[in-house]
Amino acid sequence: MKKIMLIAAIVSGSYALQAQEVSLEMLTKNAAFAGAVATKSTYKAIYQLDSNNPDVVKKAFRNIRNVLGDPRLKGKLEIELITFSGGTEVMLKTSVYEKDIKDLIGKGVQVSQCTNSLAERNLTKDQIYPFVAFVPSGNGELVIRASEGWVIVKP
Repeated sequence: MKKIMLIAAIVSGSYALQAQEVSLEMLTKNAAFAGAVATKSTYKAIYQLDSNNPDVVKKAFRNIRNVLGDPRLKGKLEIELITFSGGTEVMLKTSVYEKDIKDLIGKGVQVSQCTNSLAERNLTKDQIYPFVAFVPSGNGELVIRASEGWVIVKP
């Protein structure tokens, strides 16, 4: 039994040494990576916002601003923000997000609201910021965009 444990310790120690040597090489290689190269002329992403949690909302806005600021993607992006379910509250005229939404629209982001979610919440289009577009179904928008090759991002 002691021999088996000794052999196991030697073998695992040997693997640990190999892992350390490989790790140094892999760490160096990893550190040299500068990110994927944007070789396409256009990239399309639709951001799904279905939560009214302030942390999630801020994260969605931050994620969109970050991708818009990525130098590899400058002039190559088409972005849509679709809100439905809990995200509907973000588009209400009474929300605190008017400035953020206008900022995104000003940067070329299409901002759209699901009308199914309005009906489910007994809300009207008049209660939504007047600069927000409407689509019949948020999930339908995601399905269509995904089928067209858009990336779906859910912060």
